[in-house]
Amino acid sequence: MPQTAKQHRQIVLDTETTGINPKEGHKIIEIGCVELVNRRLTQNRFHVYLNPDREIDAGAIEVHGITNEFLQDKPRFADVVDDFMAFTAGSELIIHNAPFDVGFLNHELALLGNPSRTVEGNSTVFDTLAFARKKHPGARNSLDALCKRYGIDNSHRDLHGALLDAEILADVYVIMTGGQASLLDEGDQIEQTTSQAIVRLSEDRPKLKVIHCGEDELAAHQHRLEKIAKAGGSCLWLQE
Repeated sequence: MPQTAKQHRQIVLDTETTGINPKEGHKIIEIGCVELVNRRLTQNRFHVYLNPDREIDAGAIEVHGITNEFLQDKPRFADVVDDFMAFTAGSELIIHNAPFDVGFLNHELALLGNPSRTVEGNSTVFDTLAFARKKHPGARNSLDALCKRYGIDNSHRDLHGALLDAEILADVYVIMTGGQASLLDEGDQIEQTTSQAIVRLSEDRPKLKVIHCGEDELAAHQHRLEKIAKAGGSCLWLQE
């Protein structure tokens, strides 16, 4: 039997909070996660709103639009922590400005009385902000700035939201870290395929039906190539 290629699972994560510093008693009020498997977005999601049992700073409400009243009937972090840790277990977390989100998550975990239970003990962490600063030194590297740089449409983003930002960050991450490579399978899968015996088709086979793409498909293809080029990849299809 052929060997199954190992899948690389990543979770793109974002949180919203009552304020900026957990040491001042601020809490998480929203967690949004989307799953990438072999750098491809799946339909697997983890999304919760949380009751922080405290008031949200007015400045924070202006950023994410989540109100105290909206959170009154929502679960506490303790109610969802096991599901969250199970969802992210063994994955690589992709986070923009990871120290902020990881700091809040670890603070929430510590409040539950088990200081040995941490984000880093459950997953590895990749900080897209740190990566972007090395890739584009001296440039603005906020999520909005990266969307503009890589041609990602975020016009539907009027306010910050954990799940929406995680979805946008997934697009940014794939383009920023791999460009054209995201269109292909992982290397171990390609190696496995090419190492198998070549199967030659019969010369008597019926002619293949050629289906030409439409104008919308051509436009979408061209847009994708331009995004690859902006990401710094070498796109052969754009070379004359």
